[in-house]
Amino acid sequence: MSMFSTCNFIPHTILLQSRASLATPNERLATVRCTKVVRNVNLEKLRHNYLLGIGDTTEPIPDIITSNMAEALRKAIAESFYKGLGVKDAEVFVSDGSQCDISRLQAGDFLDETLKYQNIEYMTCGPHNNFFPELSTTSRTDIIFFCSPNNPTGHAASREQLTQLVEFARKNGSIIVYDSAYSVYITDGSPRSIYEIPGARECAIEISSFSKIAGFTGVRLGWTVVPDELYYANKVPVINDFDRIVCTCFNGASSIAQAGGLACLSPDGFKAVMSVVEYYMENAKILVETFSSLGLVVYGGVNAPYVWVHFPGSRSWDIFSEILKKAHIITVPGSGFGPGGEGYIRVTAFGQRENILEASKRLRTIYLS
Repeated sequence: MSMFSTCNFIPHTILLQSRASLATPNERLATVRCTKVVRNVNLEKLRHNYLLGIGDTTEPIPDIITSNMAEALRKAIAESFYKGLGVKDAEVFVSDGSQCDISRLQAGDFLDETLKYQNIEYMTCGPHNNFFPELSTTSRTDIIFFCSPNNPTGHAASREQLTQLVEFARKNGSIIVYDSAYSVYITDGSPRSIYEIPGARECAIEISSFSKIAGFTGVRLGWTVVPDELYYANKVPVINDFDRIVCTCFNGASSIAQAGGLACLSPDGFKAVMSVVEYYMENAKILVETFSSLGLVVYGGVNAPYVWVHFPGSRSWDIFSEILKKAHIITVPGSGFGPGGEGYIRVTAFGQRENILEASKRLRTIYLS
């Protein structure tokens, strides 16, 4: 049986469940909807109170400090990105970035006899299926990695598509890991969070970052949402183990980074951030127009700062080399994102306007002359 499935170009995984709010703890556990994902046996062995190997302080940071750091940022993230979606402050884990959180998620769920994942299944997402996997032919896996808006295609999954994904995960007892790093770039009505879909809190974890939102790539600040309704097959809440892993393996995002994150989510800060997002999306529009004028089929550039360009009959690395040699422009070969990317290149709108315009000029020169 496969453990992982991933959209040909990006990660996804999750599963969440609800409990009766007035029930006793035992009654709640008797009625929760569990995934089929088996809990890491090593974490089952851990107990509080007798861990004598950690060389770090154990007493909590004074409330007067934490109330102005992680707790405030958790609250700001929940209100800014998940308002009305039922996400609680305590379900938001502030981190040093989504890449690091993915590694921490992996630490809590692996085959202990091999210490690695196996049987990864790629789910092809291309123009032929509107950049969404054929779930009817997809095998059941423990984890489903999914990114929307997608890197590299720039496609944002529709509400109907995400509803199908959530239903698929619930039916198979899988956990979706949903990467929403580019959600602020969405310009149409596409969902910005997996939790906009009914039932997602029972089958999905969402990861995101300030890197693409506010240029925090070097600052390192992100978050992961683990709903308290998400359970392993043995009725243990996933959030409990993730909290243990975070507390054991991570000393927390720096106070400087968290202060910056709070500033980003203030009214004036968010307005400034969105003005930069609009700047990048104008760059994307210029790139889309440029490649379209060359007679090429172009995707993306509407809900994400990426433009996905198809060169029929050509190989990705050949396209990359030609553009590099003739125009002195660096792109990214589509085949680097998986087998479904062959024949494509990814072009980024992250750049200064004068450079985007110069690149467009050079591309027109070599392909229209």
